[in-house]
Amino acid sequence: MRTSTTPLVPFVSGVPIVRLENAFARPYENAVATARTCYSAKGVLRVADVSGDGLDDEQRAKRAAQRDRIAASTYQAGHHTTLQHAHFQFTIDRISRQCLWSFLHSHAFYNSEQVSQRYVTVKPGHYAIPPLDGAALAAYREICDGLVADYQQLTEALTPVAAAEYFRRFPARRAAELKWRPAIQKKAQEVARYVLPVAIHAYLYHTISALTLLRYHRSCDQFDAPLEQRWLVRSMLDAVLQHDPLFERVVEEPLPLEETPEWRAFESFAAARASGAAATFRREFDASLEGRTSKLVAWKQGQEALLAAAVREVLGLPSAALSDDAAIKLALSPAGNPLLGQSLKVGMHSKLSRCLQHVGYTFRKKLSHTADSQDQRHRMVPGSRPILAAHLGDEPDYLTPALVRLEPRTHRLYEQSMERAFAGRVRLRALGVSEEFAEYVLPNAVAIRFTESADLLALHHKLVSRLCYNAQEEIFAASLDEAQQIAAVDPRIGAELGAPCLLRLRGGVTPYCPEGDRYCGVPVWKLALERYERTI
Repeated sequence: MRTSTTPLVPFVSGVPIVRLENAFARPYENAVATARTCYSAKGVLRVADVSGDGLDDEQRAKRAAQRDRIAASTYQAGHHTTLQHAHFQFTIDRISRQCLWSFLHSHAFYNSEQVSQRYVTVKPGHYAIPPLDGAALAAYREICDGLVADYQQLTEALTPVAAAEYFRRFPARRAAELKWRPAIQKKAQEVARYVLPVAIHAYLYHTISALTLLRYHRSCDQFDAPLEQRWLVRSMLDAVLQHDPLFERVVEEPLPLEETPEWRAFESFAAARASGAAATFRREFDASLEGRTSKLVAWKQGQEALLAAAVREVLGLPSAALSDDAAIKLALSPAGNPLLGQSLKVGMHSKLSRCLQHVGYTFRKKLSHTADSQDQRHRMVPGSRPILAAHLGDEPDYLTPALVRLEPRTHRLYEQSMERAFAGRVRLRALGVSEEFAEYVLPNAVAIRFTESADLLALHHKLVSRLCYNAQEEIFAASLDEAQQIAAVDPRIGAELGAPCLLRLRGGVTPYCPEGDRYCGVPVWKLALERYERTI
């Protein structure tokens, strides 16, 4: 793996394209104004009050010195909430899916809207190419181009398979097959994307606070794509400094990769990895799942009673006035808590809904890289995702979508593509390519193993969203596993979990399906969890 002493050389495909679209006018001075307001007897102080606007040169210099002193002291003391007020909105292009998964979406404090591989066709040549040359560069291009060609071939092969499943769900639509062809093609494309390399480029809007940008810069040189991450963050910071040069006064240097705790731990177990520790870990982890996508591994005892007691506390009622059953329904049933059936989620602002935060669950799960990239967007359901290099061996390690398995031909094409992708990584390593750069040819299907925890308020939102039949297949399967296991240990809580249409039905909201013309074709609101089943 490359260390921070390696020069910041550009990718062959170019560095990420970053533009600052919107920003607070003067973020640095805004932070100082918010800090001074905490101790102001004159009311709210504004940027002009700390900048010296309108004063003569001498007065302005004194005001600037005071401003910089306050900025430095509050930053050094760790009083960083002042830096959360200012936000920056970027547009980013030419960034790999690997960098998105590993870094940009690996935390809670951001908002992104990115191009979807589920709905937008990937074109040849649109992938990150790290700084390689000679035989290694030629091999890298050959591998990535081959995987994109596999994606195109698999999309075509999967289309009739997807059509059969589509018309099995919507038999009345077969008479107008041409009308529904684009929807069917997207179902095939959604599955075919599993063979694409994680090097594929994406473009997006990304909004963060000034504090998050500072954290990005300090921590960008880390696993799994440090060079690309450094380029991305450097471009973001440069755009902000061009907008407000004063912001540089609170910028720290990046922590070198070899000084991160992950690097030190990773290096200390090099001998274990060389002796096959990763393969043993994968076998142990997979066995622990007991055939599930997501396995419940920890939860609080007595959670239902705890939830009921919290509801009574909010209402100031004794147990004689409000039973546990009735209290749980007040907080968790859409009939008692109609906020749960509405599109705009305001649970964090509801006293009764916040009772759900006392209930918590932890799951061990295994998803593909592409599915986990969606799963991690549920930022209030955090996971301890791996150093990818620590999980990899030379053998293929991937997940296979259900639609692929329906036909021997598509399954064969898929497995051949997986073999090429994983063999491609091994080939690049043999040519002297670093692990960091060789990982870019891994397919979207590569397995990600991790543990995820959440309180019930955050998990409820995720489960309701992902138990919809339009949700990505793997996340749907994981959410179904989770809801069923919650029902097994906390049946009164589990009885209130289901697809969004079920909650809308129970809350008296019509139409039951909120998807409009994207209706999945199945009246899921009539089904118990154990009857949830889908292929597309």
